[in-house]
Amino acid sequence: MPVETMIAPEVRARYEVVIGLEVHVQLLTQSKIFCACSTRFGAPPNSNTCPVCLGLPGALPVLNRDAVTMAIKAALGLNCTVNPYSRFARKNYFYPDLPKGYQISQYDQPLAEHGWLEIELDGVRKQIGVTRVHLEEDAGKSLHEGFADSDRVSYIDLNRSGVPLIEIVSEPDLRSPEESYAYLTELKTIMLYLEVSDCNMEEGSLRCDANVSVRPRGAEKFGTKTEVKNVNSFRFIQRALAYEIDRQIEIVEDGGHVQQETRLWDSREQRTYAMRTKEHAHDYRYFPEPDLPPLVVPDAWLEEVRRSLPELPQAKEDRFIREYRLPKQDAALLVTSRAQADYFEEVAKLCGEPKSAANWILNDLPFALDQHGKTFSKDTVPAANLAELVTEVVKGTITGKIGKDVLSEMVGNGTSALEVIAAKGLAQISDPEKIAQTAREIVAANPKQVEQYRSGKTATLGWFVGQVMKATRGQANAQVVQEVLKRELGGS
Repeated sequence: MPVETMIAPEVRARYEVVIGLEVHVQLLTQSKIFCACSTRFGAPPNSNTCPVCLGLPGALPVLNRDAVTMAIKAALGLNCTVNPYSRFARKNYFYPDLPKGYQISQYDQPLAEHGWLEIELDGVRKQIGVTRVHLEEDAGKSLHEGFADSDRVSYIDLNRSGVPLIEIVSEPDLRSPEESYAYLTELKTIMLYLEVSDCNMEEGSLRCDANVSVRPRGAEKFGTKTEVKNVNSFRFIQRALAYEIDRQIEIVEDGGHVQQETRLWDSREQRTYAMRTKEHAHDYRYFPEPDLPPLVVPDAWLEEVRRSLPELPQAKEDRFIREYRLPKQDAALLVTSRAQADYFEEVAKLCGEPKSAANWILNDLPFALDQHGKTFSKDTVPAANLAELVTEVVKGTITGKIGKDVLSEMVGNGTSALEVIAAKGLAQISDPEKIAQTAREIVAANPKQVEQYRSGKTATLGWFVGQVMKATRGQANAQVVQEVLKRELGGS
């Protein structure tokens, strides 16, 4: 049974929630941050290792330029100031998956600071500050088997040790689990647009720790915070925060004091539980990394990276609304994926019907792909083919209903719209005389319904329209069908 705390809305309303997020993003480099080992996920355990990432005596780190370039790109995408001078430090702690006994990270002089990103919730936009973006190496991974002490076994896989990370630390500007979810979603979208990470949470490419506290509404001093770790989805982060907020309010309401600690989220029991007392910076005994020189980012390098930045999601959404006259909801959905947004633009320019193109991409294409067990790709239905289909529907060559069947055939067989329409003889029938021939046959075969229509039950016209459409396999022009039937049926 999920464990829930029951806090009355009027009690919760007396408190303000303060949330800050620390997001670790694995960079999409081919090799690790300080050595040439591969970063490929899924390799046999401990196979992507060398003396440097194993922390063997005498092995010296060499900084990966690509990792720095990606980190700069991410920082610029988050509107940060990139510092021309930063340096690495040793963060000392002892854990089995940290072979050196310390992690090379950045501390008092990070790569970038003072940024922000914008979220939108319930139609309201809000800027969330980004305190810093800094580079560091990832640790290895511990794998545990068994539950009882007698049969508990742990394994260490150091393939991940040394994979380049950026840590993105937000300001404590978030005020609800819903805002946190919106922040993470926007952050992930930006990282994917920049192509600096695949953000695959299942593989650990994106991980989040949440710092949360509560304080009486109107108070200036922050409450005691707890850190929630080990959360592997945005939905679970939202639920973990909601639980932790209620837990803290309950403690304060009962006259107790919240302990500053690190807590883990149990998705089965839907609750957090204490892991350890929260560390402070001095516990890590930071000092400058003696084996690496300071990181200097010249203006020329910074400008080169700045010029490579793509148009980011919020700017693209605003442009779609302005340039293509799209409804806000359509524009927001289209830009959730850079590939989808680019695909839309290509289709819209080819067919000249942006609103129709958006409808097909957001509604009918996903349904057709699902029917055939396929995922979205610009090659599954090339933009030119979808533009052709949209054009034929707008022209009236085929009806929208038939267009959906044509699209399914296109997805399944990789054919173009015109090829499917020609092969199956699906072109719309708009010739009034051809439609009239079919209509007369149906009218003659259904005298009872004719009498009903002529006696004033004009709703019967819809039944006749359906019969004609059925007889023409949906190819008849519905408007012409109505006009022809009214003439053939006569009556009042």
